[in-house]
Amino acid sequence: MFKKKPGNKVNGTSQKSPSLNMISEGTTIKGTIKSNNDIRIAGRLEGEAICKGKVIVSSTAHVDGNIASTEADIAGKVDGTIKVSNKLSLRQTANVYGDIYTKVFVVEEGAQLNGNCKMGEQEKSTVSRTNAEYAESTAVKEKS
Repeated sequence: MFKKKPGNKVNGTSQKSPSLNMISEGTTIKGTIKSNNDIRIAGRLEGEAICKGKVIVSSTAHVDGNIASTEADIAGKVDGTIKVSNKLSLRQTANVYGDIYTKVFVVEEGAQLNGNCKMGEQEKSTVSRTNAEYAESTAVKEKS
């Protein structure tokens, strides 16, 4: 009577559950996180977050390192460079200490930015790049 249809389709399209990597509040990660999916940080990251999706830094989060992604939504503290190929949003509680490179920049009243900001079309989409090309292009160069 209740047979499951193969393919798990909704309205004629394949249904795929969203993928999200999460660092919960009270958790500290040291190192580099690389992902093709979204990353949500509510705890502490000491290192880089590199992803082809969206990086979400909640108001309880502290990122001591660089962020490189297609989109980012920052509500917590970031000490490092942020490179976003599409849209970067700084929420009212955001504190950024570092440079920003993005195509579209949205800032809520109360957000703090202590660094330089570079905007424009040069921040191309990374969707068509391979993982190695993406990681290489988003790497932040150390000053000598």
